[in-house]
This record gives sequence, C-alpha cells and structure tokens, in this order.
Amino acid sequence: MIRANTFKAKLRTRRQAVGCWLYLGEASITEVLGSAGFDAFLVDQEHGQGALSEALPQLRAAAPFPTTMLVRVASHDPAGIKRVLDAGFEGVIVPGVESAEQARAVVDACRYPPAGRRGAAGMVRAGDYGRGWTDYLRQHVAELMIIVQIESAAAVERVPEIARVEGIDMLFIGPLDLSASIGKPGQFDDPEVAALLDRAERAIKASGKWLGGIELGASDRLLKRGYDAVFVTSDLNLLRDGARKLLTDLAKT
Repeated sequence: MIRANTFKAKLRTRRQAVGCWLYLGEASITEVLGSAGFDAFLVDQEHGQGALSEALPQLRAAAPFPTTMLVRVASHDPAGIKRVLDAGFEGVIVPGVESAEQARAVVDACRYPPAGRRGAAGMVRAGDYGRGWTDYLRQHVAELMIIVQIESAAAVERVPEIARVEGIDMLFIGPLDLSASIGKPGQFDDPEVAALLDRAERAIKASGKWLGGIELGASDRLLKRGYDAVFVTSDLNLLRDGARKLLTDLAKT
C-alpha cells in the first residue's frame, strides 16, 4: 500500500511545498479539502482532537488524492510512532526533540532492523494487510518522511548535531513552544523571541536539512523567508474564519 511520497519528491526538486494542518479529527473535512491541492496534510495527534481510531478514517478519506498524509504524534514513544506508521501514514512529526540522541531514537522507531528498532508485522495496513509487505519493507526508508520539531532554546543550540542524524528529513520550528521556552509565549514581536526564531531558521538552513514551519493565516511570510515547507492553514482556521468572514460581509450589505 506504500505509495510515492509526493511531498518529499517536490522538496527534492527544490520547490517549496504548502500544507494544511488537521486538528478536528473529522474524515469528511479531510475529504472535502482533499481536492484543494495541498502538498501535505498533517493530522495532529498531539494537540488535535481524536485518537488513532479517528485518524485512520482521515487517512482513508485522503487516499484518492496525491496529498501526502503526515501525523504529529503525541510524544517520542516508539510504540506510538510504530502504530501510526503501521496504519499507513507517510511520515511523522515528532515534537520537542532537543538532542541528537533523541533524533536517532526517532529514526530508530521508524526503521526496521538492522537500520532501526521498529517492530515488524507483515499484516498491517501499511503493508496492504500482507499483500504488499515486501514492497513496503523495500521502499519505506526512501518514502517515509521523518520530521523533528525544534521547540526550545536548548534545541536551537543543538540544531547542527540534530541535523547530522542520518534519516532526519526536516527540522520543523514550533514557534509558540519556542517562545514559551524563554518565558515569552506568543510574544513574536519581542526582540528576544524574534532573534531566537531567526537563529533557529539560520541554523537549520545552514545544516542542509529542509526547514519547515507553520503560519496559520494563509500568509506567504515564511515562504518568503526561505522555508521549504509551510503549513499555511488548518481545517479549524478555514471553518472558523470562513464563517466569520461570511457573517461580517453580510453585515456590511
């Protein structure tokens, strides 16, 4: 059941990619958004609603579309990473990675021995319930997207060593947690926060790994700053802001 990772393929051609964050855990919304043309969807299993049982219908709803399906797991737990990959997600974003050791553990959780420590089961959905297990085994290293989040001042200082870990594809800045790590949550206009974000961006770019970020407002600001991939909106934002704009526009008539 493994398919070509179109998100990863686009980045390899040095083209910028845009994605949509999925918070609401609703398969019908994923299906509606599927034809929009996003390069990737990210199902949020850390702060978003729903468990794996809700994420799997979202994965199936997106199947007819070329959009890559990623999931943000709740923690570094290798069992949690294994479960979402076995379900057939095409990549993971792991929050709060602060060292090369943690990054290596993430890669180990995504790869089978001898390259990693992921437990093997040929009958899982990712292996087409046994029918495509050998294809999955052969292709998963090249096609899976492994992303770690840089979300603290300590992590920024260790970006070079984290980026050197073989198997890490992208370092993804989590701006809110990054600002909170220096006691200024959400204060993005603060000079200290702005400097920390800039330092993180520069370090990731210098590392040669892809730089990812989030800008939930349909803004091209991060794309102009040279990010390789930006999640520019979410299902929640589109629903909330679309309804608000409709009523505001009606009130003007």
